[in-house]
Amino acid sequence: MENENKKHDEKTEHKVHEEKKHEEKVEHVENKTHEHEKKHEEKKTDDKKEVKKPAQKIKKESVSVNATGLPLSEKTSGAICRMIKYKPISVAIADLEQVAKLKKVVPMRGEIPHRKGKGIMAGRFPQKHAKAFIILLKSLKGNADNHDVDEPIIVEAYANKGYKPYGRFGRVQKKRSHITLRAISMKDFKKNKKEKKK
Repeated sequence: MENENKKHDEKTEHKVHEEKKHEEKVEHVENKTHEHEKKHEEKKTDDKKEVKKPAQKIKKESVSVNATGLPLSEKTSGAICRMIKYKPISVAIADLEQVAKLKKVVPMRGEIPHRKGKGIMAGRFPQKHAKAFIILLKSLKGNADNHDVDEPIIVEAYANKGYKPYGRFGRVQKKRSHITLRAISMKDFKKNKKEKKK
């Protein structure tokens, strides 16, 4: 009987000891989570205190856009480049939107159908090309705004022949063009014009 009682007491002591250990573990975990929450709250308050400074604009004299390997004809792209050169970006975009709606003609060289209009002998309505150029001009306008170029005017616009990939089964060579547009402020443009006259 005494042995049984001893065993029973040992078992109860062991159980009590295990329960205490478990309670200590739970308290330790709770303390850790509480500390982690505190740290997280402190970080949040620090983030709120730090106010981001607005990025400073880098002033440039000219801005440009380079597009390579566009699926456009070099001849038609060149005609559009001649049309938009020496025009403000907003005016060039408006003109090309008219071209996309088949209301304005792009003057072109070569044996192309004649069109009505002042100073136009031959021309076409290249809608696909006009839409592609509108995207490039909007990008150029964004660059001008970002770099503080006031009243940007297109000074350079040219198209070069790109690589010509072969189509299916190598029967057709597709057209590709590299297009470059560059704009400067109206003030600089007028200054350059005066210097050239002298």
